[in-house]
Amino acid sequence: MTSYTDKIQEAARRLLEEGKVDLVIGFRKGSVPMMNQPHYAQSSGDTRQLIWDSHCGLNLANYLTDREEKVGVVAKGCDSRNIVNHIVENKISRDKVHIIGVPCTGMVDRHKIAELTGGDILEVTEDGDTVSVKTHKETQSFQKAEVLQQNCAACTHRNPVIYDELIADLVEEQTDVDMFESVREIEAMSPEEKWDYFEDLISPCIRCYACRNACPLCYCPLCFVDESDPQWVGKSQDPIDVRTFHWLRAYHCAGRCTDCGACERVCPMGIKIREFTKKLNKDVKEFYGWEAGLTTEERPPLDTYRPDDPQDFIK
Repeated sequence: MTSYTDKIQEAARRLLEEGKVDLVIGFRKGSVPMMNQPHYAQSSGDTRQLIWDSHCGLNLANYLTDREEKVGVVAKGCDSRNIVNHIVENKISRDKVHIIGVPCTGMVDRHKIAELTGGDILEVTEDGDTVSVKTHKETQSFQKAEVLQQNCAACTHRNPVIYDELIADLVEEQTDVDMFESVREIEAMSPEEKWDYFEDLISPCIRCYACRNACPLCYCPLCFVDESDPQWVGKSQDPIDVRTFHWLRAYHCAGRCTDCGACERVCPMGIKIREFTKKLNKDVKEFYGWEAGLTTEERPPLDTYRPDDPQDFIK
């Protein structure tokens, strides 16, 4: 995917020079390995910093809501699905955004690579499907499939669902993956086992809210955790407060989550936050046949009301 860089720079430069957009939002090299940063290109010169590789895991739809200017944005499959969400939720005007579609073959998992190498990572490079990691001790190489983010390994919508232009041919979508394997494993547990599982899962949480801040769905002007009148959840590390934050945030994403993995990517504690939202994605798909962000022509099932809804699933 590193070959996309020149094409993204070319597209961004053209859009800016022709006055079709006021800025282009993409990625630039991060200050630390495997953590590329959002980049706002407002001139032809700015486009030279735009890059694309397997470390562009943040969801750029997070930077589009409520903007007044015409914006170009580099969007992989999950980014485009969140753009669809925001169009449906009236946070983005379709005529205000020019989508530069990027067919994606997945992002690498920085937590997984750090665990496998066991040292301070100095540099990560790609050559086709080979990822080379340089540490103080040695340079190790991995096949990209070995170190993919879990959500990317199970992704069935790698191509943008909406776009104004594509910078490469569409890639083949995965059809032989099980998106909800871990959910079924948890569903098979006893109530006591489930409780212990999720207690262990969130026990490292330090309430930094990085997951919330990286999530393109969390755009409320005042988050429930910051509400003080009334106060819904405390600010302490009390286990009840920690549980309440994770559970309620997950429910707010029900029927909207595209499983982009931004929450897990930014978590400094390596918590598998998607275990909450994946369960809700599974339920919404089974009960309503719905996957978030695939169409601008329908509203999400939890955002609609039908007087004739049989509600047979309510036990």
